[in-house]
Amino acid sequence: MTIDTSATSRQLLDYGDLRNLMSTQTGDEKHDSSATSTLDVLWVLYDRVLDVSPETIDDPARDRFYLSKGHGPMAYYAVLAAKGFIPVEWLAGFGRFESRLGHHPDRNLVPGVEISSGSLGHGLPLAVGTALGLRAQGLDARVVVLMGDGELEEGTNAEAIAFAGVRGLSNLTVVVVDNSSASLGWTGGLERRFEVEGWSTTRVSGRDHPALEAALRRTSATTPTLVVAEIEAAQ
Repeated sequence: MTIDTSATSRQLLDYGDLRNLMSTQTGDEKHDSSATSTLDVLWVLYDRVLDVSPETIDDPARDRFYLSKGHGPMAYYAVLAAKGFIPVEWLAGFGRFESRLGHHPDRNLVPGVEISSGSLGHGLPLAVGTALGLRAQGLDARVVVLMGDGELEEGTNAEAIAFAGVRGLSNLTVVVVDNSSASLGWTGGLERRFEVEGWSTTRVSGRDHPALEAALRRTSATTPTLVVAEIEAAQ
């Protein structure tokens, strides 16, 4: 299969187009709710917050976005297509053997994808390392990682949360989509898990675009930031 990667196959679309773009990606309907839970956060990040574009995906000073919640990436692909990172025509091939758009994103195949993800618990540790590396290079770029609340129960995140707080990685923002899917939960609430390690935290509606934008733009000069995007409970 020959995949058209030319600029002419890319078109800039709007938020209202995203549901239609997602509907062309079939074959993984069991992860529909996982995908739609991230849709508004992804749109606000790429439309209003992140300093990255199809023209700057190789710029060392670009902002980085890591989708740690890599299962059900249909919303992610839809936003990348709407913003011109990938051709819209790719979406209809989602999940097929010859397609670049797998059920988990692959950084080697999809322009704009920073990490290959899907195995939960890896995105935040990778983001911490990137944030530390950017700071060491003197680059003024942000790293934003999107996770699910259930994913926080993976043990690798505990060390990453503690390390980022101690190191004061102010260029790191974690967005947790909270749909009450965690099995165990945290004493004192999800935010408390980060606050005890020195993070700045805030909670907003995961469907409220102005509130999401304000929270995602807000950073601390000395601490990493947690934004909890609360949405309807998982069914």
